[in-house]
Amino acid sequence: MLKEFSDPLFSLVKSLSASEKRQFSLYAGRLGGNSERKFEHLFKILSKQKNYDETEILAKTSITKQQLSNVKAHLYKQVLTSLRLHTSQQSIPLQLREQFDFAYILYRKGLYKQALKLLDKTKTTAIAYEEKIIAFEVLDLEKIIESQYITRSSENRADHLVRQTEELSFLNLIAGKLSNLSLQLYNIFLKMGYARTEEEAQQIRQFFEENIPHYEYHQLSFREKLWLYQAYLWYNFITQDFLSCYRYASKWVDLFQQNSALIQVHPVFYLKGNHYLLESLFYLNNVDSFERVLTDFEENIQDKRIPRDENISALSFMYLYFNKLNLRFMKGEFANGDLLVDEIIEGIQVYQNTLDEHHVMVLYYKIASLYFGDDNYKKCIEYLQKIIQDKSLEMREDLMCFSRILNLVAHYEAGLDYHLDRLIRSTYRFLIKMNDLHEVQKEMIKFLRHLPDVYPSDIKAEFKKLRDRLKVYEEHPFERRAFLYLDIISWLESNYENRPVAEIIKEKFGEQKRFA
Repeated sequence: MLKEFSDPLFSLVKSLSASEKRQFSLYAGRLGGNSERKFEHLFKILSKQKNYDETEILAKTSITKQQLSNVKAHLYKQVLTSLRLHTSQQSIPLQLREQFDFAYILYRKGLYKQALKLLDKTKTTAIAYEEKIIAFEVLDLEKIIESQYITRSSENRADHLVRQTEELSFLNLIAGKLSNLSLQLYNIFLKMGYARTEEEAQQIRQFFEENIPHYEYHQLSFREKLWLYQAYLWYNFITQDFLSCYRYASKWVDLFQQNSALIQVHPVFYLKGNHYLLESLFYLNNVDSFERVLTDFEENIQDKRIPRDENISALSFMYLYFNKLNLRFMKGEFANGDLLVDEIIEGIQVYQNTLDEHHVMVLYYKIASLYFGDDNYKKCIEYLQKIIQDKSLEMREDLMCFSRILNLVAHYEAGLDYHLDRLIRSTYRFLIKMNDLHEVQKEMIKFLRHLPDVYPSDIKAEFKKLRDRLKVYEEHPFERRAFLYLDIISWLESNYENRPVAEIIKEKFGEQKRFA
């Protein structure tokens, strides 16, 4: 999380919405008793505090210092219980868990037939909503009841339970392996970004091939396909095969369109699938399709089937504004971005306890790029400094590297070249440390280092020479990643043609539409 309060109970209380606080007050009021009064008073104090203050709690309540730890633990449990009651009707997994708990209580009471009837209903619903882990737990309890008591179930009951267990066990195993692979690939991408060399790409291919489980596609259902598409998506992102990324992101979104009832059960994955579809189109520079999908996405996140909670709202905000910024980059629309930036900064503040630091830094980089395209280099540098000065940021080494490259270029354009040599040296050292010094970066640093020595009359020619040297890397399988972070070619062309970079990009966008 970007920001979390030091006290877990305080963090939980501060995360509650107004309706959730009202629900808790009603819930707590039904409990009664002196001990409950103490945890209610504690709740009211914590709700009003901006920062956790134990001294104020002890001064304004009858809770002693010795009691405080126990009262806090009791309040924490009661808040979670209230939330469970409040949200269970909106969550299929919580409803299934509740039904399973009820069945277990019936079993313990010796009401075996009632327990089995409820378990069978719960299992059917769990399978229908692709909650196979819960379904597997239900089967376990069904087998316990059937093996211990004479329930007079059908004569084929045992065989049926065994067959169901084997089927679910196989699918859960496949889903587990695919989800492990997807998570490991995602972690690799967060750490290093795109593959930087043929050797790294080969290592990723080997890792993927060694860890992808054997499966028969026709045996897979929704959940297994979802993890399969995610694993292939991350593999292709890392190896920069963006056309394949588009294919698997499309399969991911289509999977939800074909199983629309599952959108409310897995809203996070539905949002992610749409986001990665947009990101694939961004890297393919397919502006028309991108704009159409973005319009649909903005409408879809208002779908009543998608539950409204802090997590979903934060993800919806993040993915929507990621892609609104990307659309501006694709069309060269950098001007008048202050209103959009203000909306983003406000959203970051609203969701500061939910958004992770990595994604906030990606937003900062995109904002910096927006200001760079608008020739507002000081604002660009301001947002880049938020990334560069964040010493705790350990993810996406490539993001940190290209932030420093863009920072160099922005300092040059802003005329802040009195300490450019120092910036060049520190950037060079950082790239060496990150093992991220490639041909495009070498050429950029070499160019900026020698630019002060170039006669004014020769500067345009030097920009054109660098553009020609870098142009050959645009389609290079590993060097081209530099152009994913900064349209260096358009920037160079704007300098030697003496035109705004936005105009250059808009012109290319127009040409693309004519020849599409």
